[in-house]
Amino acid sequence: MKKRLLSVAALAAAMTAGGLSTAAAAAPAAGPLNVVALGDSTASGTGAGVYHRGTHGTCWRSSNSYSEVAVAKLREAGRKVEYTSVACSGAGIDDMRTTFKNEPSQLNVLKPDTNVVLLTVGANDIGYVEFGGLCMQGDCSNAAGPVLEKLPAMGKNLVKLIGEIKAKSPKAKVVVVGYGRQLTNGENGAAAADPICDASIFAKEERAEGSKLVTGIDLTLRAAAKLTGSTFVSPLADSVRPTKEFAGHSQCDSAATYYRGFDALAPGQEGQEAVLHLNKDGQGALGGLVAAKLR
Repeated sequence: MKKRLLSVAALAAAMTAGGLSTAAAAAPAAGPLNVVALGDSTASGTGAGVYHRGTHGTCWRSSNSYSEVAVAKLREAGRKVEYTSVACSGAGIDDMRTTFKNEPSQLNVLKPDTNVVLLTVGANDIGYVEFGGLCMQGDCSNAAGPVLEKLPAMGKNLVKLIGEIKAKSPKAKVVVVGYGRQLTNGENGAAAADPICDASIFAKEERAEGSKLVTGIDLTLRAAAKLTGSTFVSPLADSVRPTKEFAGHSQCDSAATYYRGFDALAPGQEGQEAVLHLNKDGQGALGGLVAAKLR
């Protein structure tokens, strides 16, 4: 199959129409740090357990989400932090601009005195969940191409969204947070206990195809962050290799997994919405990476 991955430079050029300056955001004002979390299921913490009242089965906002972990670490270090999360499972970029799941636009929470905006969004815009479903229920070994072709448009829309965020909160530091690698790109490791690791669910060729998407999504988010002067944080060090904190922890990898598998389908669990999402430990590791960028 023809290689379709785009370089960061090519993605940035494709997104220049967003017209944003690359100047860094102003430093946060003295006093409490006003932190807002926006985005989709990875931002809300779907799959990490301990959900806020009223979000179970809808937005799945977890007390174990990376944003809450990062805020807790800042508070432990003596920083006063005011925190709000309106992230919602299933949200795409356009969903953040309007009412979604009977909740107001996520952008409404932004204020002129917001200091930090933590943002994860984009996977739902390209049909990444549907791609994963095809892999698990059929054959996705040659299906990445059409999804990759949606990345430049998603990137442009993300750049536009960040511009809207900065217009509402001009002093805010925007931190774009990536998704990481849900499945190991190689053979099953010693910790491959979940049924999702069976070759009948994800064949080797399907994992390789999914890996192209993982890299493409990360590159797109990285390029959007660079183009808008935002900070980028990801479980992937270079859009391919995991950081030391995430190395070996993909589903079916050699160490304890940081991602949910078919365990999410068991009675009393979240269901299919949580499959291949970060678990409590994964959100905790990602929260540590985010906190390091905010200190």
